[in-house]
Amino acid sequence: MKIKKILALLTIAALTASLIGCGGTDSESVATQDTTSEVSTEHETETEAAAQVEDTDSKSTATSSLEATSAEERASIEEALNLANNDEVTWSYDKDADAWVMSIVTAVANAEIEDEEGVSVCVPGAYIKGIDTDGDGVEDITSGNYTEDVHGQLVIDYEAEVTSSNGQIYTASTAPVILNTGAAGYSSSSNTKASTSYASEGYINVSCGNRGKNDTATDENGNEYYTGDAPSCLVDQKAASRFVRYNILLGNLPGSTEYWVSTGGSGGGAHATMFAATSNSSDFYDYQIAVGAVGVYVNEDGTYDTTVTIDGVTYDLSDGAWGAVAYSPITSLYEADMAMAFEYYMDSDYDFNTSFQQQMAKYLSEEYMNYINDQNPSVKEADVELDINGDGDTDDTIELSIEYDETKYADTNGYGGTYVDFYLAEFVSNLQWYLDNLDYADGWTWFGEDGNALSDEEVAAMTSEDKAAAFIEGRYAKSSSSSGGMGGPGGGMPGGHDGMKGGPDGDMTGGPGGDMTGTPPDMAGNNETSEKTEGEDRSFANADVAANSAGDTMDVGTPDAGTTQSAGSKTDSSNYSTYEEMLAAYQSDVAEVYEGDKYGNVIVDLYNPLNYIGDEGGTDPTWIRMVCGASEGDISMFNSLNLQIAFLSSGVDADIEWQWDGGHVPSEILGNSLALTVDAMYGEYVDGAVKITQAAAESQTENGDATEATGADISSWVNYDDTSAVSFTVADAVSYRTAGASKSTPGFDVIDYGQEDYVFGDSETDARHWSKWVLKVLEEHQEELEELFNSGK
Repeated sequence: MKIKKILALLTIAALTASLIGCGGTDSESVATQDTTSEVSTEHETETEAAAQVEDTDSKSTATSSLEATSAEERASIEEALNLANNDEVTWSYDKDADAWVMSIVTAVANAEIEDEEGVSVCVPGAYIKGIDTDGDGVEDITSGNYTEDVHGQLVIDYEAEVTSSNGQIYTASTAPVILNTGAAGYSSSSNTKASTSYASEGYINVSCGNRGKNDTATDENGNEYYTGDAPSCLVDQKAASRFVRYNILLGNLPGSTEYWVSTGGSGGGAHATMFAATSNSSDFYDYQIAVGAVGVYVNEDGTYDTTVTIDGVTYDLSDGAWGAVAYSPITSLYEADMAMAFEYYMDSDYDFNTSFQQQMAKYLSEEYMNYINDQNPSVKEADVELDINGDGDTDDTIELSIEYDETKYADTNGYGGTYVDFYLAEFVSNLQWYLDNLDYADGWTWFGEDGNALSDEEVAAMTSEDKAAAFIEGRYAKSSSSSGGMGGPGGGMPGGHDGMKGGPDGDMTGGPGGDMTGTPPDMAGNNETSEKTEGEDRSFANADVAANSAGDTMDVGTPDAGTTQSAGSKTDSSNYSTYEEMLAAYQSDVAEVYEGDKYGNVIVDLYNPLNYIGDEGGTDPTWIRMVCGASEGDISMFNSLNLQIAFLSSGVDADIEWQWDGGHVPSEILGNSLALTVDAMYGEYVDGAVKITQAAAESQTENGDATEATGADISSWVNYDDTSAVSFTVADAVSYRTAGASKSTPGFDVIDYGQEDYVFGDSETDARHWSKWVLKVLEEHQEELEELFNSGK
């Protein structure tokens, strides 16, 4: 599904071969500056090859509204952001991880908020001979004699190899770079030192700060203004990637300039997805130029130059990703209200908080049907390995559409069609995958039909079929290390929705994913800033995401008095006394947003990855994996489904995993991991790399120590006569989904301003309504909705 951009200023970039931007003499002058690191011939060859493969826009036909970058400005930026010229950078050595970690340095030349525009890098020790402290190119401090943080330059061993836990082989020139895209809740991320999480795998790990919603800054006259609204989070991540790539090319850092993987959870997962989808799009260049990012400049004719010249060789400098692993990506916001309303509304038993919200869901569902059908999406069964039309093969291309027929689809409030069939097929296949891989379950406690824990001998004798049946019947307790996520159905959110108490035809209290003992961080209901330190529990079950997003502030940006964004709210609005007042606010805000920002862009469209996937003005990633909790209530599963359709249609290897009992930002489970994904994709798409397959499971021989089963019994609605071919209905699937509902309708552009409304503010207004679809429903159905608004019904 390729959705065309709706931007106030449409820019179409065209790739050009070996064209250097206006002012070749300027580029040559930059190349003459001294780079104190000595780069080996092997590194030069591999770097040049990588730069050629990237094939980014060295010169674009898109034009900027900014003044041309002078030779002096360009030279100043590149000199300032060359780590060899940084007098303050230090390196620390972590003996346990065998890793060198760089202190935080500012990633741009003109930072607006320095504490949020920095970068830190963790490098596997195997790639580093030591630190050169006197500039002679020879290591003076090594892992053997290190005692304290040291200033100097890395001496890189380009011949050293690291073999990952899965058997992939990397060098200092080919090592994948992991960019952690913080920004949980679309909030700011303060600069933090890079985690050592991936050092043993041979990856370079990058931590970067970012501005985010609710941020303020002070101008030269002492006046405070709002900053950090879209697309600031993404711009800062792109600028950080340019900084690191630039220093890799200079020989100051090891790593590949091509094999970059963006990853994050929740809002960070959204940014991991957007970072990959918007790779090298000129729509984001002006924002990067404004903060002084390296490798993106304006030529005299207004076109862009995204190159750097080093020792007479000119390189394209990318700001995108080769791949992405996105956990619970909260994107695309553009369609999120409609998609969630559609998923809620298909559950004919869902108990909406108010009649107003129910009618909003009804009308947003109608809009969603038309929205999808207008895109004419399709999917090849072979790409998703699903028999969507049930004809016994996977040879067909399925035209996807939603249809409405009250009689035919009575159990889903009249909605069905091939698009819904695809949704169901994905759901069933994800449960089937889970059941097929239970031999990887580690430390679980299994129970018999009598409710008693099985003996070690009985557990050792369990077949895969036995485990599948036990899982469906809820006869298990997962180990604490394999929690499914922040929360699952029946998660007990304070003031939660009544509908969370039951699942499809069965009680799901204490349901999958564990007890949601606190309000999810994205729904905190206040704008307090949480100070986090590296590795602190972020309320994300996924430990790697938690460790690598320690700088996230988790500002929610909702009024201190609370928010009607919560699914537990029985109030349509606490802020607007009349429907007319609310409608006027929507009309004013949306009109203002769609007038465009100072660069002529509609920021809602900039944050819609569907606008960029397959767009000729940028480059698509090679692959993406999106991991969502099937029971999470933070976003509809239709959002990740639409992203998969769009990516696949553009030739991207796109996989979605709806982790069956996972909550928001779920842990990796059953043998899966980020490292396995990266290593396997590297083996699949890099010539000469090792082909990686998942290691065989080691059968559990000892039962866990739980005293009672905590699994959800889903046997009343899952057909498991054959555990290798389970099935259930669409009605069952959406009922399972709404059991974990955590947002009202609308859940994103919220009546009283919710957290996403703060993403689309401007310098003078902290939050603005932005959804054309919500506004369309409010206007077209005013007579009926006005009667229900705040009626208490």
